[in-house]
Amino acid sequence: MSAVSPAFAFQGLTLPLTALRPIRQFKPCDGAFGKYRSILASIREVGVIEPLMVIPEPNSPDTYFLLDGHLRLKALQELNRTEAFCLLARDNDAFTYNDKVNRLSVIQEHAMIRRAIEQGVTPDAIARALAVDPKLILGKVNLLDGTHPEAVRLLQDRPIAATALRLLRRVKPSRQIEMAQLMVASDNYSNAYARALLVGTPAPLHAGRKPTRLTRGLSPAEVTRLETEMEHLESDVRSHQDTFGENSLRLNAGQRYVKRLLENSKIKRFLANRYAELLEEFEALAALETI
Repeated sequence: MSAVSPAFAFQGLTLPLTALRPIRQFKPCDGAFGKYRSILASIREVGVIEPLMVIPEPNSPDTYFLLDGHLRLKALQELNRTEAFCLLARDNDAFTYNDKVNRLSVIQEHAMIRRAIEQGVTPDAIARALAVDPKLILGKVNLLDGTHPEAVRLLQDRPIAATALRLLRRVKPSRQIEMAQLMVASDNYSNAYARALLVGTPAPLHAGRKPTRLTRGLSPAEVTRLETEMEHLESDVRSHQDTFGENSLRLNAGQRYVKRLLENSKIKRFLANRYAELLEEFEALAALETI
């Protein structure tokens, strides 16, 4: 196996902002988004955390194209900074850096905020660095209160919304784990799905009194029918989850067999002459990257 070469030089360099040439223009609407305000506040409080990514301009050795970090550059200019620490890219590829970003889940964000506070950073300081209301930081600190550790483990790197995560508190620990497993199995972490699971939870599994606001406008018979339907749906999801691995292996084996058939020119010509529609389906199956 050949070694993978790094995408940038390990030794960074500090460059004047005047030497940087953005490859896209900063739009006035960019400054209206919370992301830019957070970057601006973060740089003001703690400086640039993630270096800018640049590559030398071929015809001007003292000038660099800015591949990644346009909002950071604009924030530095607004704060009257004159230079920035940069990483030197080896390839002129402006798409890769944003494409490979790993987004923090709300649970990972919660863990980072808790760790910062334990090390002496105040919630007010974190709020100032992110340009948000301190109450929002306190809400993130207490995000997992009342949530079973196993449910947290299942969802810790999933893109679940904070509002959906808070709904788990309304049911007992065993049901929290079931809801988390169903979200993972269906790859659905939306607030609407979490609410549907909550509404479909039988009354004995609620942590307190079953919320009537979620079922407002429904008769007791309709609520009972909804709970029954959700129970059947959950059973179906678990059944498909149990057979998913075996079915995936069979489908992948079948796809490889179809590919081998289509590599035979005689078979492909025969199918084209006699069963054109079937050949079209086989080609579509063979072209799938994942099943």
